[in-house]
Amino acid sequence: MANEATAVTGKGRQWPSERKTYADRLTGLEVTQLTDYKAHSHHLYFTESGWYDNERRLLFVSDRGNSANLYSMDVENGEITQLTDYEKCDALDACLLPDGSAAFVKRGSRLIRLDLSTLEERLLYEAPAGYHLGNASATADNRHVLTCVQEDLSHRIRLDLGNGYVGHRELMEAAPHSMIVRIDADGGEAEKVYEANAFITHIKASTTEPWLMTFCHEGPWHLVDHRIWGLDLRTGDAWRIRERLEAGEKVGHEFFYPDGVTIGYHGFRADGTNFFGSIRYDNTGMEETEFGFDTWHGYADGLGQAVVDGKGAVKSLSVWRKRDGKYEGPRTLCELRCSFHSQKVHAHPRFDATGKRLLFTSDKNGYANLYLIDIPERFEELPPFQP
Repeated sequence: MANEATAVTGKGRQWPSERKTYADRLTGLEVTQLTDYKAHSHHLYFTESGWYDNERRLLFVSDRGNSANLYSMDVENGEITQLTDYEKCDALDACLLPDGSAAFVKRGSRLIRLDLSTLEERLLYEAPAGYHLGNASATADNRHVLTCVQEDLSHRIRLDLGNGYVGHRELMEAAPHSMIVRIDADGGEAEKVYEANAFITHIKASTTEPWLMTFCHEGPWHLVDHRIWGLDLRTGDAWRIRERLEAGEKVGHEFFYPDGVTIGYHGFRADGTNFFGSIRYDNTGMEETEFGFDTWHGYADGLGQAVVDGKGAVKSLSVWRKRDGKYEGPRTLCELRCSFHSQKVHAHPRFDATGKRLLFTSDKNGYANLYLIDIPERFEELPPFQP
């Protein structure tokens, strides 16, 4: 591990590989630990792909140097390039332009365009005074980046959403004024495309349709008026996606499949049964699969595979594979042992574009690090899940 040799940080600095491999103790599969540093490192939020340059490189955030910055890793040899040089930065968020030429970095109230070739940074957008900046997501045509802003109510509500969801319910009940904003990805011209008195977050652009996006009304999933919303960027019309089927049901953590029109999600029945599912943006074609243990996140690759990250007594990643139109499983892929103590140490498992590799974060060794595991071609090689 190269902590001492790389104590001096800076934009463009090359960090030596930290990768190492080991045999998973539950399945025997080889797992590659991509980062190994005494500070939290994590990949982008699971709804956003951090893979670029034909999946040879991967964006991630690390707190090394006591400040959150954005880094790029050569996944083949493990070498790391530092892309930003921010001081005293507690947290960062980012998304990629689909063509991989630029990243949009959220730092505080500012959205910064970062050229991934030159590392030139340019302020693209800043939240209005009195508002918080939400996450960002770029449209499929590379022309725009979408974000949201929410009225800042921290003067009357104690908020620490990244560390234990402090103030989560209170902010939902306060119904802050929120706006969804579309920004020219190059010039920075911004326009409001939607607004409401609701705690709006979880902006996500369709992976294929530049006119389509989803957003959510944030809050405890069983208490929000409705979680998953669609928005037509051409008209500003919004609609509910996947209506609640019973009182007390929870649905969320929505994401687009690669087809750009199917939306994946996971949830909990009123009796506590877990499930993952998918539905088209027009509320047709709903499919749901139930399972009997708790999870934080579910993700599917759109190619017939699904994964969930276990919590509580379950400390492993579990996968399903579709055969004859139905998901078979779960089977255990590998140990996870993630604390989920804060957003930086959420597992956020995500398949790569081919469905052959799974990326996840775990703090099983005390600090959050990135891990990568190959998916066996033969599903039957994996042991059946044992609760």
